[in-house]
Amino acid sequence: MAIDPELGITKTEYEPNNTTLETESKHNGEVYATHGETQRGIKSRHAQMLAIGGAIGTGLFVGTGQALAIGGPGPLLLSYCIICMMAYGIFTATGEMSSYLPVPGCSIAYFANRFVSKSLGFAMGWLYWYSFSIITAYGVTAAALVINYWPNNVPIAVWISVMLFVIVGLNLLPVRYYGETEFWFASLKVFMILGLLILSVVLCLGGGPNHQRLGFHYWNDPGPWKEYLVSGASGRFCSFLYVICFSVFSFVFAPELFVIAAGEMKRPRKNLPTAMKRCFYRLVIFYVLGVIAIGVICDSNAQGLTNGGEGASASPWTIAIKEAGIKGLDSVINAVIITSAWSSGNSYLYMATRSLYSLSMAGNAPRVFSNCTKWGIPYNALLASCTIALLAYMSCGSGSSAVFNWFVSLTNMAGFISWSCVGIIYHRFRGACRAQGVNVPYRSKFQPYLAYFDSSMSALLCLCNGFDNFFPGRWSVSSFLTSYVGLPIFLCIYFSHRIYTHLEPWSIPLGNIDLHTDLSEIIAMEEEEEANEPVRRSGWKARMKVIWD
Repeated sequence: MAIDPELGITKTEYEPNNTTLETESKHNGEVYATHGETQRGIKSRHAQMLAIGGAIGTGLFVGTGQALAIGGPGPLLLSYCIICMMAYGIFTATGEMSSYLPVPGCSIAYFANRFVSKSLGFAMGWLYWYSFSIITAYGVTAAALVINYWPNNVPIAVWISVMLFVIVGLNLLPVRYYGETEFWFASLKVFMILGLLILSVVLCLGGGPNHQRLGFHYWNDPGPWKEYLVSGASGRFCSFLYVICFSVFSFVFAPELFVIAAGEMKRPRKNLPTAMKRCFYRLVIFYVLGVIAIGVICDSNAQGLTNGGEGASASPWTIAIKEAGIKGLDSVINAVIITSAWSSGNSYLYMATRSLYSLSMAGNAPRVFSNCTKWGIPYNALLASCTIALLAYMSCGSGSSAVFNWFVSLTNMAGFISWSCVGIIYHRFRGACRAQGVNVPYRSKFQPYLAYFDSSMSALLCLCNGFDNFFPGRWSVSSFLTSYVGLPIFLCIYFSHRIYTHLEPWSIPLGNIDLHTDLSEIIAMEEEEEANEPVRRSGWKARMKVIWD
């Protein structure tokens, strides 16, 4: 072994493992994997826009309506501040790990397998796969329902079929096309939320067609805080608890997207830290300012929030625009909400596919799921993920609002489990780095304190996810199961694997955690990519081309 003083790491010879290519083919001068490995096609600008727009989803545009109706603007703002702090902690913790070791098939489950134990990696891998596949179904369902904002006689099954066909087609293309489509989808979301924030200021100051100066009128009437389930202070606490459990859906699994994308990103050890350093400001601008704006311009007692309206008719932004008398803008918002939901389905199908691919590469799923096309697409993993995404057709036979809440509950529980485990994995990684004297490309000054907070808070919310089922007259078997079934499934998978591997330790000793395998290859790859970068020329056209590429 030798110590590299510049990198601050112990370097070992690269030993090929099960991520090594078996065959290669050339297409348009580029080398593609035909088995066992994805390709790096996500560019720097793709990563930057994923960092900005990846955290903006349908939950912010539509899901905030239900939370506002039940809790009011006070609990909504407080909940989003707390969840933004939690999300930032997860972003920075995963950013440290994935920027250090962005291997092909990278995922939180991969890090759990490598830094904690095979059993935790096995359980988290399968949790991610079925959760991402379910959220794919949610995204497709949400987009199809939002279309019904415009009167039409087309059955919802047709819209679901069309959208599934398109996102499956996009996921069959090389990953650079995924990065490109998400770049433009995210751009639309960013421009819309910025436009809505400006519109909120205008309406607040009385600049709308009705010239009503809103100010903080809705914070006074009907008031900042509602009661839920019971009266008094207990009712206000219940409303806050409901809102924070429900609102996690707007953030959940956004950090995990970066970890998965790191395995197919160009120069991830440079691009990921750049993206992570700006996450805090984006969370504050888009989410905290966003919910402040919602509380200012939308009445929490507005009928559209609670009458079971579909799509953008349940969006507080749309309700506020209608009340202000602005013509046509609601349809524009509706169109962008459709692209946002569609983008969500596209992203989560990508994540589900790569999660199953990662499981296969780690030996926790059949080897067939690591087979790739010449463009590096794990096609068998994609087909398997599509079978779970067919749950979107449930909305054709059941009430759409019930299906929506089922998906939210299932996803939130998986998110709480994931964020609790991320804290454990990160502590093991950081402890191993300290024990072995390893430096990393990116280190957050708020860690490991945020990781402690995330783990404890996520575990607490995990238990509170379906608390309203335990109040008199609120019991529902379907609601209880969707709120809590994820936890016993996860524990069952974990302990079953633990029994199977009972001879292995519960956790890998810090000194034995592998921080070096594949690292030399990743560093060599980035050095080669940097050396092959075109020489920067003077002039704004040349600079723009470098940024765009």
